[in-house]
Amino acid sequence: MSGVVTGDAVVLGLQPARLPSRALAVLIDLVVVWTGYLLVTFGLAVATASLDEAAMTAVSIASFLLVLVGAPIAVETLSHGRSLGKLACGLRVVRDDGGPIRFRHALVRGAMGVVEILLTFGVIACIASLVSERGRRIGDVFAGTLVVRERIPAARALVVPPPPPWLVGRFAGLDLSAVPESLWLEIRQYLTRARELDAFVGRRLAERLADELVARTGTPPPPGVPADAFLAGVVAERQARDSRRAFAPSPEGLAAAPAASVVAPVVVPPVVPVVPVVPAAGAVSEESGPRATGFAPPA
Repeated sequence: MSGVVTGDAVVLGLQPARLPSRALAVLIDLVVVWTGYLLVTFGLAVATASLDEAAMTAVSIASFLLVLVGAPIAVETLSHGRSLGKLACGLRVVRDDGGPIRFRHALVRGAMGVVEILLTFGVIACIASLVSERGRRIGDVFAGTLVVRERIPAARALVVPPPPPWLVGRFAGLDLSAVPESLWLEIRQYLTRARELDAFVGRRLAERLADELVARTGTPPPPGVPADAFLAGVVAERQARDSRRAFAPSPEGLAAAPAASVVAPVVVPPVVPVVPVVPAAGAVSEESGPRATGFAPPA
C-alpha cells in the first residue's frame, strides 16, 4: 500500500493501517470502555437508588454519552490520536496532510463511531474500510483523518550501484569541491531507484542531473558515456575519496611516528685488554737506581 500523499504532491513516510490491525485496536478500546461503563453504571445505580425512574433514565443516558462517547473523544484529543488500543497496535490517527488531530477531528470521529461501531457492532465501519482505498471508515472521511501505522519495519538499505568497469578511475582528477550535498543526495536517490522509473523519465532525469554536475565541476563527461553511467562513475570516485580520507593516518600521527622511531645511538668504547708486563731476567728497574759495579769515581 502506498504512502500518504499531500495536496502538494509530497509523499509522506506514513503507511495507512489495514483492517485487521484497526479491528484489533477497536476491540481493545471497546473492552476498556465497556468495562469502565459497567463499573460507572453499577456505581450510579447504587448511588441513585432512591431517585425516580425518569431521573435514573437521565443518569443512564448521561453516563452513556460521557463514558462511551466523551471518553474516547477526550483520549484521542489529549493523546493526539492514540487511544489505548491504537497504542498497543502501533497505530495513530492523523489528518490527511499527516499532522496531528485536534478536538474537532476527534469529535466527528467519535460521533460517527456511535453509529458505525456501537449501534451496528462495527459492520458499517468494516464495510467502509474495505471499500476505501486507504482503509478509512465514514468517520475518517467526514473528519478528514486517517489511521496510519507508527511502527514500520526498517527498510532495507539501498546501495548505489557501481559504475561500469571501464569507468573506474577515469574521474580521479575531477574537482568535486563545488558540488553541494543536495545535488549528491539527488544523484544517489536517482541511482538507487533508477530501475523503478520509466525509461524515458529516468533518462531525462539522469541528463538533468548530469548537466548540473557538469556545471559544478566544469568538466564534461567523456564522449559516448551515458548520463547514468557518468553519474555512477562520479559518485564512485567521491566514495573512493571519502574512504581514503577516512582511513588515511592523521598528519599528527605521521609527524610523531618518525620522531618516536629515531633513537640516538649509544657509543660504547672498545674494551682494550690490559696485559701485565713482566720484566725480563737481568733487566734493570728505573726505580731501583744504578746497580753497584765496584767502580768509585775519583775524588
